[in-house]
Amino acid sequence: MRVAVAGSSGFIGSALCASLTADGHDVVRLVRRAAGAPDEAHWDPEQGAVPLAQLADVEAVVHLGGANVGGHRWTRRYKQQLHHSRVRSTAVLAAALTTLATRPRVFVSASAMGYYGPDRGHDVLNEDDAAGDGFLARLCQDWEQAASPARAADIAVCHPRFGLVVGPGGGALGPMLPLFRLGLGGAFGDGEQSWSPVSLHDTVRALRFMIEEHGCVGAYNVTAPEPVSNGEFSRLLAAELHRPRLLPVPGFALRIALGESAGELLGSLHVVPTRLTEAGFTFEHPDARSIIAAAVRA
Repeated sequence: MRVAVAGSSGFIGSALCASLTADGHDVVRLVRRAAGAPDEAHWDPEQGAVPLAQLADVEAVVHLGGANVGGHRWTRRYKQQLHHSRVRSTAVLAAALTTLATRPRVFVSASAMGYYGPDRGHDVLNEDDAAGDGFLARLCQDWEQAASPARAADIAVCHPRFGLVVGPGGGALGPMLPLFRLGLGGAFGDGEQSWSPVSLHDTVRALRFMIEEHGCVGAYNVTAPEPVSNGEFSRLLAAELHRPRLLPVPGFALRIALGESAGELLGSLHVVPTRLTEAGFTFEHPDARSIIAAAVRA
């Protein structure tokens, strides 16, 4: 199978490309810099430039690009960058796919569980639940809507709403692991908020499921089936590392340090992957204990 991947150098994208390549699939990596390898193709969403020739005969296109949500304080300018980097690039790519002589069967365009808002308490959230409020919720709605040209052209569009992706070398665990290795980690706020993690391994498997299983379409929560409290997550991480767990980090301290984005750590989202499991997908790391162990031991 021939698959094009935008955002191929990111945490999830690089793992997806490695998995596809290892299984003998032909991967076209869409990169914004000059192409430097035979499997790379340059594109420039700002200028609306998409390498249509290199996308000929692709069966699936996966778009994972966008500025890092946790990589910068959410100033007004950075929020504009977060929005533009996702919505503009998705719209440009979706529109370009409709012009191909042979259109791809499926377009997997990323989203996130932020769709449901920053804090929904302990309500169990599946794909049928309404969007929430706040910056990320609005961003995710616009992000998903930007793929409309592909939907209108009868390309199956899937939106993986990623939870807290946990894996070696980055993701949700990246900023936490150094502190926990030093025995300086603790829960965020009161630790009672629900977290919805998923292993990097299962994230890649879920993306491949959407690519490879004919009939996949619509939104899919990419979260493990057993959410966990932040306090329990921190306890399990400390135990896996054989380190003590310190007192919780006060919510006000996180807000001072991180600004508006602290709400994503302190808010509660109890998200479950109803549509994936109903479609027959099974998780190899279904709970926080196995997710953390897979990341740390790797």
